[in-house]
Amino acid sequence: MARILRTGGKNGSKRHLLVDGRGVPLSLVVTGANRHDVTQLEAVLEAIQVKRPTPPKRRSKHLCADAGYRGAPAMKSILAHGYIPHVKGRAQEAKALKRHPAKRARRWIVEVAHSWFNRFRKLLVRYEKLERSFVALNHLAAAIIAFRKVPLAVNIIYG
Repeated sequence: MARILRTGGKNGSKRHLLVDGRGVPLSLVVTGANRHDVTQLEAVLEAIQVKRPTPPKRRSKHLCADAGYRGAPAMKSILAHGYIPHVKGRAQEAKALKRHPAKRARRWIVEVAHSWFNRFRKLLVRYEKLERSFVALNHLAAAIIAFRKVPLAVNIIYG
C-alpha cells in the first residue's frame, strides 16, 4: 500500500500529513507556515502513530511525494526510514497521464485528505490562540477521519 506525503494549511499554520493509500492519516505534524516542507520530512516520518511491520521483499513500503521533496537530504531521509521514494513533479505526472489516461496520480489522495480536514470548520479558520489546542484538534480530526474509513458491520448513525 502506498504512503503519500504532502503539506497544506491556512492562517499561519501548515499541516504536514502522511496518509496511506485510502487517505487514512498515519502521521500529522503542525508547524508555522514559514517552514519549508522538506525541513519537516524527518519529523513527519518519525511521528507515525501506527508502525507497519516489515513487509516481504516483493511488497516494499513506497512513499509518493511531490517535487518539493526531490533533494538529496530528503531522499536520504526517505531511504533511511525504509521507503522506496516515488517523487514526481506535476509535469511528469501530466506526461504519465497522457500515456495512461486511466492511471491517476497517487498524491491526489493526500489532497483529498486535506480537504477532509478542511471540512472541520474549527480547523479551516483557526480560532485557537494556543498551538497545543490547534494540534489537538487536528489529531481529533485525524482520528475521526480514520474512524470513518474503517468498515463496520454495525450501522452507526452520525448525528
